[in-house]
Amino acid sequence: MPALSVSYTRLAQVYDRFMADAPYEEWVRFAESEWMQFQLTPKKVMDLACGTGSISVLLAKRGYQVTGIDLSEEMLTIAEEKGRGEGVRLQLYQQDMVELRSPEPMDSIICFCDSLNYITDPQAVFQTFEGVYRSLKPGGVFLFDVHSLYKIKDLFADQSFHWIEDDLVYVWDCQAEEENLVTHFLTFFAREGELYRRFEETHLQRGYSEQQLRTWLEEVGFANIHCHADLTNMPPVPTSERLFFSCQRPM
Repeated sequence: MPALSVSYTRLAQVYDRFMADAPYEEWVRFAESEWMQFQLTPKKVMDLACGTGSISVLLAKRGYQVTGIDLSEEMLTIAEEKGRGEGVRLQLYQQDMVELRSPEPMDSIICFCDSLNYITDPQAVFQTFEGVYRSLKPGGVFLFDVHSLYKIKDLFADQSFHWIEDDLVYVWDCQAEEENLVTHFLTFFAREGELYRRFEETHLQRGYSEQQLRTWLEEVGFANIHCHADLTNMPPVPTSERLFFSCQRPM
């Protein structure tokens, strides 16, 4: 099974509406706060698994030189259009983040929106961390978030969500599989003229413990590893839904 089993081929067409309530500005503020804590003023920032480029564009508008990496060609096409519409230029590359090859050393690499949870092979997560480490300049900072085990096991498992508008409907069913693994079944109905076109996507996500992620980061060589919960400065608690990590490649 590929480490990253979803390319968002059709979802790319409606992704920004699907994610309309995502706190992108808060993710950017978190990144800038963490850079300040590390006394880092980055110029070159990589947005790993950048999707349609919402965070990339926000960073570029703040003056950062942004490189976006994503597996989905369709997502990158939208990211390019979005950047052009906002008057910013993004360097965009289609790559699997498990096999990351940075075009140049980066001051910081971010990977938000629980993108790492889509890597369901633990060894591939470790390999991704190795690629990030190689791609950072000495002193560079890696920031990422993941769904917590609590969210994967207790909040997602066997739940159903839906969203309805005049021209778009989606149904999102979650099914618990083996331990720490959840399958998301997404069904969309998109209006085309007087008819609705149906398409489906299936996504897998695996949860990883804070300690396991820390161990892999340490084994790769990262230092100054910190973990916060839910876009706060507080450490995780058993009911935290999202874990935010920051770490540094030593000088």
